[in-house]
Formats: sequence, C-alpha cells, structure tokens
Amino acid sequence: MKTRILVLGAGFGGLELSTSLSEALGDSIDMTLIDKSDGFVFGFSKLDMLFGRQSEVMIRNPYSTFAKPGVRLLRETITAIDAEAKRVTTDKGTHEADILVIALGADYDVSSTPGITLGVNEFYSVPGAAHLAKVLPGFQGGDVVVGVCGAPYKCPPAPAECALMMHDYVKARGLESVTRITLVNPLPSPVPPSPDTSKAILAAFEERGITFIPNTRVTAVEGKTVALDNGTNLPCDLFLGVPKNRASDVVVAAGLTENGWVPVDPYTLQTKIPGVYAVGDLANTGVPKAGVYAEGAARTVATNIIAMLRNQPQTARNPGAGSCYIEFGANRIARVDVDFLSGPKPFGTFHGASEALRVDKEHFGASRRSRWFGL
Repeated sequence: MKTRILVLGAGFGGLELSTSLSEALGDSIDMTLIDKSDGFVFGFSKLDMLFGRQSEVMIRNPYSTFAKPGVRLLRETITAIDAEAKRVTTDKGTHEADILVIALGADYDVSSTPGITLGVNEFYSVPGAAHLAKVLPGFQGGDVVVGVCGAPYKCPPAPAECALMMHDYVKARGLESVTRITLVNPLPSPVPPSPDTSKAILAAFEERGITFIPNTRVTAVEGKTVALDNGTNLPCDLFLGVPKNRASDVVVAAGLTENGWVPVDPYTLQTKIPGVYAVGDLANTGVPKAGVYAEGAARTVATNIIAMLRNQPQTARNPGAGSCYIEFGANRIARVDVDFLSGPKPFGTFHGASEALRVDKEHFGASRRSRWFGL
C-alpha cells in the first residue's frame, strides 16, 4: 500500500513540502494537501494591495492551478485534529494518514486587543488590506499609527515597510506636511538579528520624520486614541494594525501547543508525537515567522520523509536561514540574510536599499509561482 501523507495548510510550508515530495516520489505516495482558502497569497503582496499597486485578483494564486503527481489538494475546513491517531476531521469528512504535517500558519487573536477588527483596521489579512486600500484615498492628513499588538508576529520587518510606504503615499498626495507617522513595535529594533538593517531603517525613519516607539505594544484602539502598554496614549486618525498572532483554535484544541505555539525539534520539525511534524509560523523553532523560513523547514521534512521511505538515514537539518526583502520607499528595496541556527546566536547580513534589488524580489515571487503553480 502507498504511504499516506496528510499535509494541513497550503502556504509556503505546505506547498513546498508537497512539491518536493511529488518531485521525488510522484505517484508512489498517496498525499493529501488541505486548505480552506481558494488560493495562495504572498505576505508581501498585502502591502502592494494596501497601497494600490496591485488588486486582490492580481495577488491571488488559485489552488486550481496546483497539479502535482501523487498529490490531491482539497479545499476543506479542518474542524478537529487527532494527532496521535493521525486523523483529521473536516467539514467534508475524515482523513487518516501514516505521516501528518501541520502547516496551518498563525491566526490572528483580535479579541485580545479591544478595538482591533479583522478585515477593518489591520493590514495583515487580505480582507484587511483590501478594506484599508479603500480607506486610504479618503485620508486627508493627521496622525497615522502603524501598531503591533504582540510578538512574535509574521514577517518582522513588515510594520517598518508599512510606515515607509505610507510616507511615500502621503508625499505623493501632497499630504506630507500635515501627516505624522508613528510605528509602535514590541521589538527593541526594527530587525533585532541585524543591527545594520535596523540602523538603516531607523535612519530612513529619521529622514522622513517617522517616529519609532520600540519595546511597546498596542493594547487598545479607542476612537481616535491608541493605548500602549507603557500607560500612554497616542492620537490616531488612521490605524494600520498588526494583530496579535497565535496558533489556530483547532491546533490548540488538539493539545499540540505550549505557550501558544507547537513545540518541535527545531532541526527536524518533529513534534512529541512520532510521525507528526509542524512547520511554518505555528511551530516554535526559534526562527522568524516568515514564509522563507517555513519553506526551508518544509524542505527539511520532505528530505527526511523521502529518506525514511527509501530506508536511508534521515540526516537533513533545518537551516534556519533565509532572506527578507524590505521596502524602503522611493522604489528601493533592501535585503537582509539572517541565519538563526548554525551559530551560537543569530546573525544577519544587510544589503542596502536599491532599485536593483526589486528585480531580486520579483524573481523570488515569480520562481515560487512557477515551481508551485506552473505560472
């Protein structure tokens, strides 16, 4: 009988894992990939949509174009996970497996921050970015707060990108002199593992008059006031929020989480249950919650599953390294390469902002669209 592999979530981790296994094993496996959405969206595309660069239709990669030998992609909503039995219940039935990989990403806990409403005043979901894209044209100046409600959160540089792109937006509309932009972030610096990156971002903030408040999180949004956990309030005419991130309810209900996330071996991504793996944003690996790190983890799991099925040693280890592109405004992009697991502490290499790096970022997206969807 074919080995049954069940993958939950078709994001960076699920797509890369499924593609890698299909390439190596093809129809010799029985693999099911489940996601409730109708398509995949790169996280950075939400900022493009927010500021009118792309439409929602343009940024969505439909799952209908995903076709890999040995893999079925089902659009279903997961309602229960029995990890010990490797059994998953959805709104359309029950699936059983020999190997279970949970790659459901992180959800948003808006209930923990009064005044944050999913799809209204946050830009981390597609509906939220789409709604705010319609709000921005009516903005006529005032106090803008880009506010992070908790850490860890997906894509650590994204709030800084949002602040810089917001400055570009108001400058293009002639509102720079009547707009004040503030970024509130629980992190001590924009990109803690790379002091050079943080220094460059802070210099860009200073040049543009953007205020950065570190080591602080947003606790509530009340009318035109944003409350902070240091006891102070900020005036706010436009709030661009980053909700608190957490593992999804179905993963918590499965008893897989500790302190809000799924504990795994950071190098193999194995959970405490044999044959059950967790990759991506919901796994507590010590690396950022960002797509490129989920992708690297997925390749590791795929390589070890392939080795196991071929009765070979499982020697692959999660690299914990990746590159993040950072929008600096004025059509310039920087890149930071950060390695979290190979040395005694994380370290990053900064590549300064330039128009040339935009080509690199475009290739990053295009190469994955081609690999996963044949687009």
